[in-house]
Amino acid sequence: MSRAFSADALAASVSTMMTARDFFEAKLRFETDVADVAAALASGVPAFVLVDSRNDAAWWQGHLPGATHIPTALIDELIGRLDPGIPIVTYCWGPGCNGATRSAAAFAARGFEVREMLGGFEYWAREGFEVHGADGAGRRIPDPLTAPVGAALIGPLSGASVLSESGGSGEGSVSCGC
Repeated sequence: MSRAFSADALAASVSTMMTARDFFEAKLRFETDVADVAAALASGVPAFVLVDSRNDAAWWQGHLPGATHIPTALIDELIGRLDPGIPIVTYCWGPGCNGATRSAAAFAARGFEVREMLGGFEYWAREGFEVHGADGAGRRIPDPLTAPVGAALIGPLSGASVLSESGGSGEGSVSCGC
């Protein structure tokens, strides 16, 4: 193997370009998490527009309150809904999907200030935050693996649960279609 392609050579060249501190500070400039988004939304004056980048079926299955639905494939068609002076936070299904990353890259390429919400809809719902869907608004019981210790257990807000235990609505969940 050529030295130019060895792991040691790659590590050496990356370390001269960027330190670990630079890397992690950059991540914090371009990423946020569900707890920070929830706190900003709860303040009543979030300094961003929350964009759900999933397809229509996933949107109606459940989305974050106050989110704007702009599927990644439709950014050029729907970008007029947004003020370029207001930052954007994108989200998709969850950590197993890079749709929010693709959406954030597309908005950044068009000049928007943007961050990606880590965990996506999955972790939002798992932490017991309110979700809206075709069946109305509701909450899941917080997952003890993701929710803060001592979090209140909250059941559905209406008679019918918006989300099933599998994370979907009704008879099964749909892919995000990103």
